[in-house]
Amino acid sequence: MKKQWIFWWLANIIWIILFAVGSAVVWLRTVDGAGVTQTIELKLVAFIVLLSAFIIPFLFQMVWMIVNLKKGREN
Repeated sequence: MKKQWIFWWLANIIWIILFAVGSAVVWLRTVDGAGVTQTIELKLVAFIVLLSAFIIPFLFQMVWMIVNLKKGREN
């Protein structure tokens, strides 16, 4: 059981790092790949798109956590 929690935390740390790096790239860039100058509104839209891409892994992590909790109560 302990291995499952270690892997769960490791996966969470990796996802948090990826999200933080992606957010920093979106927020700190002045021009995007298409050459459009980034305004606050465009940065917020890009951040929302990034956030929506991370919703699916978040849901998988929550299901994984519930499974870990249920298996922990069985033992």
